[in-house]
Amino acid sequence: MGADTCAVPADVQVKELQLDAAGVANARISLTERAARHVQTFLAKRGKGLGIRVGVRTSGCSGLAYRLEYVDSEDPQDIRFDCHGVAVYVDPKSLAYLNGTELDYVREGLNEGFKFNNPNVKSQCGCGESFNV
Repeated sequence: MGADTCAVPADVQVKELQLDAAGVANARISLTERAARHVQTFLAKRGKGLGIRVGVRTSGCSGLAYRLEYVDSEDPQDIRFDCHGVAVYVDPKSLAYLNGTELDYVREGLNEGFKFNNPNVKSQCGCGESFNV
């Protein structure tokens, strides 16, 4: 399944985001159709939610770990992307580490879950839980 590159909506004010115009204009997050369907299904079962928030936090042996959570209320600092009918929110600090990332939902053996295909990753820890750029 192909990914849909999700750009920042045209009506976003660069000044509000406190990013330079080039950084916002070139920001990209991809969400596969499979990932979007999973999020939509889960939000419907949950009965509430605006979308998902993707970010990074300091953690693990390699330095950074992904953070993924469902969004019930918008944070005015977040940058919103619209992908296959799903709102994807990213905080400005995380966007530098996530720009160009494709988020997929995969099944590998008995395990299933979200998979981050991040072109910025230079190395990962052995367990795959953390990374550095």
